[in-house]
Amino acid sequence: MPKSSATAVAHPNIALIKYWGKREQASNLPAVGSLSITLDALRTRTTVSFDSSLAADRLILNGAAAPAEQPRLISCLNALRALAGSQDSALVESVNDFPTGAGLASSASGYAALAVAGAAALGLDPRDPRLEEVARIGSGSAPRSLFGGFVLLNNTPSGTHCSCLQPPQDWPLQVVVAVTSEAGKAVSSRDGMTDSQHTSPYYPAWVETHEADLSQAQAFIAQRDFLGLAELAEHNCLKMHAVMLTTRPALVYWSPVTLACMQKVQELRAAGIPVFFTIDAGPQLKAVCLPEAADEVAAALAAVPGVLRLIPGGLGEGARVIPADG
Repeated sequence: MPKSSATAVAHPNIALIKYWGKREQASNLPAVGSLSITLDALRTRTTVSFDSSLAADRLILNGAAAPAEQPRLISCLNALRALAGSQDSALVESVNDFPTGAGLASSASGYAALAVAGAAALGLDPRDPRLEEVARIGSGSAPRSLFGGFVLLNNTPSGTHCSCLQPPQDWPLQVVVAVTSEAGKAVSSRDGMTDSQHTSPYYPAWVETHEADLSQAQAFIAQRDFLGLAELAEHNCLKMHAVMLTTRPALVYWSPVTLACMQKVQELRAAGIPVFFTIDAGPQLKAVCLPEAADEVAAALAAVPGVLRLIPGGLGEGARVIPADG
């Protein structure tokens, strides 16, 4: 096969109803379903070039080699090669315009972009539903970044299935990301999930109560019930972090600044401002609000001591192929 390449962009997603833990490690299958929103303000741009002259697959992430990602990269590329009947190795060049490995879902956008760009480079349909499986090999939340707006991920007997509940324009919420640290986290999500499953006494309750949260969130979104969604999303987020905190050794992804931002958001909502927070496995806080509140929320979070910067934006599109110079 002659050299062929394609470029794709994908955006991170943040789960409003989260998942934490695996029901099957080998296939990277999540223990529970999840519901997320895709963010337009953050972007991963990935070019995949298959070339028969390459001796092995290679990843350049943010301008440098990333050996820790090599096993997952190869597994994803192997899945693509199996679909296309190819044996060529690939050079993957990926750039995030936001902190990597720091609780902003860089792996989700990264592997979604890899799946789409790799498929296009191999002559496959970049909208092929089988790419959900390819992306999931890299990150359990990556299939959600293949879609835009509000995205539901359901478990199926043999895998997972994603669908767009509402496109970005149907309920155009705003998200203000408060960056409290640029550093990568000490314990990856994948390793942390394994530790939680084996050691947290709260983990079984997390799984048992999850389906009710997922069902209720879908109803709130269908009804455009912001305050209902706000209370539920914060509750679900704190349930997940309760599992993390009771893991041995404890997974404390928050910083003191994260906690200060949480308290600020709760103060704003108590004062009538339509906003809520959610936090993933990292120190960054995401404040989700109605459009008319975005400026006030941003100003309040910018005033919290220790916040390094804000990344404001709305809901974004799913992963897609772009011109090489795009």
